[in-house]
Amino acid sequence: MTQTTRRNFSLGLLALGGTAACSNAMGSNKAPQIDAAVESTLQVMFDSYPGTQQLAENASGMLVMPLITEAGFGLGGSFGRGALRVGDSNVDYYSAAGASAGLQLGAQQYSHVLFFMTDDALAGFRASPGWVAGANVE
Repeated sequence: MTQTTRRNFSLGLLALGGTAACSNAMGSNKAPQIDAAVESTLQVMFDSYPGTQQLAENASGMLVMPLITEAGFGLGGSFGRGALRVGDSNVDYYSAAGASAGLQLGAQQYSHVLFFMTDDALAGFRASPGWVAGANVE
């Protein structure tokens, strides 16, 4: 039998903050804005980190989230929109949202690029009903 401690409870709440759901937002009228932001994000990444150009060329696809905003004061949340890029085309549009609870105060914004290095990884992502990232809790 495992005894629940404040530490384990806090870690569980922090792990909740690592959970994000992605949904296809293809019907959105924001596609041209997202496309422009994706192009800009990739250009900045390639200029800042030249090795990522070869990584992108070898990848089967990339999920590019140009701007994810997180904010919290005890309870927190995050949201961003982006596109799945295969070759030189954006083939699907996604939104990512997350929630968290625990000791937190502040806000941040960042870009995120996830490289799918195999066709199987890309196909698995596209076939899944959602995307989850998290942490293990004891």
